[in-house]
Amino acid sequence: MLDFKNNAHKIFVEALKKFAQAKNVDIDDSILSGVVAEDPPKKEMGDVGIPCFTMSKIFRMAPAVIATEISKIICDDSFPLKNEAAEFGKFFADGPYVNVALNRSAYAPKLFERIESDGELFGAVDNSGKKILNKKRIMIEFSSPNTNKPLHLGHLRNDALGESISRILLFAGAEVYKVCIINNRGVHICKSMLAYKKFHEEHSHTPENCGVKSDRFVGDCYVEFENYRKAQPEGVAEEEAQSLLRLWESGDEKTHQLWKTMNDWAISGIKSTYDRTGVSFDKFYFESDTYLKGKDEVLRGLKDGIFTRKEDGSVQADLSPIGLDTKILLRKDGTSLYITQDLGTAIARHEDWPFDRMIYVVGNEQNYHFKVLFYLLKSLGYTWSDELFHLSYGMVNLPDGKMKSREGTVVDADDLIDGLRDLASGEIIQKGRENEVENISEVSEKIAIGALHYFLLQATPEKDMLFDPRASLSFNGNTGPYLQYTGARMCSIFQKIEEKFDTADFSLLTSDEEWALIKTLSSFPGVICEASEKLNPSLVAGFCYELAKNFAVFYHECPVATCKDENLRIARVALMASVQKILKKAMDLILVPFLEKM
Repeated sequence: MLDFKNNAHKIFVEALKKFAQAKNVDIDDSILSGVVAEDPPKKEMGDVGIPCFTMSKIFRMAPAVIATEISKIICDDSFPLKNEAAEFGKFFADGPYVNVALNRSAYAPKLFERIESDGELFGAVDNSGKKILNKKRIMIEFSSPNTNKPLHLGHLRNDALGESISRILLFAGAEVYKVCIINNRGVHICKSMLAYKKFHEEHSHTPENCGVKSDRFVGDCYVEFENYRKAQPEGVAEEEAQSLLRLWESGDEKTHQLWKTMNDWAISGIKSTYDRTGVSFDKFYFESDTYLKGKDEVLRGLKDGIFTRKEDGSVQADLSPIGLDTKILLRKDGTSLYITQDLGTAIARHEDWPFDRMIYVVGNEQNYHFKVLFYLLKSLGYTWSDELFHLSYGMVNLPDGKMKSREGTVVDADDLIDGLRDLASGEIIQKGRENEVENISEVSEKIAIGALHYFLLQATPEKDMLFDPRASLSFNGNTGPYLQYTGARMCSIFQKIEEKFDTADFSLLTSDEEWALIKTLSSFPGVICEASEKLNPSLVAGFCYELAKNFAVFYHECPVATCKDENLRIARVALMASVQKILKKAMDLILVPFLEKM
């Protein structure tokens, strides 16, 4: 009975079959799959609405007539599910819809019995107590930083998606293995190295003696290379960087020492940003460790006739079977490309941790790359390539335009978070709440992280978005701080309430405001199931906002501490406790820190 939409759907389908039998009409799965239980647009229309439009053609009847006939069948004494339907609620026709008004006093106790029995697993288990994903092994790659620059706003969206999806999948019962590929070799890395050699090496500059965060220092070198390139004749700077790459691939000791030093600077700074944002990984892979494995696979494919060598010495793959042209896998000088190392990395990962599914969280500008990668792995005989999935997400920019690393117009992740933290701190001071929040620095940081993550996750992954820092920090409306304020408000209320609610009578919760909260709570398992299936954290974000919004209305309209009916007061306190517990869990799934004081 917990999932009332599914229950209403089941009863409707049984009645539809009985109606079809009476009319001598055959209905198949295609008809049944068109039956959808929806939220009615108005509360007076009940709690569930099932439209009958799709059945009009097969029965040669108006949808409103079909709705009326099916409602009669459900209420008829001969209907096998009549008693279940009567206990469930009132079924009635409303134009072309069969609507259901749930039995509130019967439904609420069953829901809270389920919440109590499932405990911390509420939302993650089905009616039999079994977790939704039941130990499915899922590897997920996200972030993929380069060691020539710090994390930026684009990485923050990637990190938020990857970490949130990982938490949702883990909560739903999967075994999750989070991996990060650090792109620490290639010509782009050599560009930062070249700039260091030209402008810093003779002065023995380091991030420490320059007073710059270590990954930012390396990123500044990358920008310096671009400025140097513009001042040189065309192609000169690029050839110098390419020459440095050849030295690196040949094992030149001095080049490798500089590469290691600058990589350590970059990675140290990047990991500190991960810690700050609550992002973690089970294993880091490095392109420098996997590119040779990729080269070996390409050469094996060449030997087996899967790939071909061009006249200039480069190795290519024919992609015509998937409607594409050709793809270079090794350059004519023998150096590898991104696709080369990705082949090696994918194979190494499956050897390290055999997965049932592998998810790559990478922006939509790499759609072509992953289509090619998956095809090449399949061509090389790796059958598990069928379980690879590219979660393609849209770009995120600031209102003043697109960011470019090489031109230094990227907004560093730390700078962005610092700005949000300072804005949050200013808001707390302006409202005169320094004493209430106690640790203003810690709370401001958590508000900043919550504002950032909620804004980045509230939209479906495939959508492009503009990040508006000030809008993200609003304490009203669809924002992270609004959720945090709601949680802190509940904590404050509980400090003033002494009621014990072990024996709450939930059948007393029948008002519209209470019912809106109860229905939202009951939707949590369905939200988790859909979010884990579609890899879409925005569904959890939407649930959080709906729950917080409905709580605000409930608390305004339904007195708790001052309620004179003791039994009703205890039931409302118990309802509020469930709202707080589930909101806190859902917020954690979307990386929004829960605050007890704000």
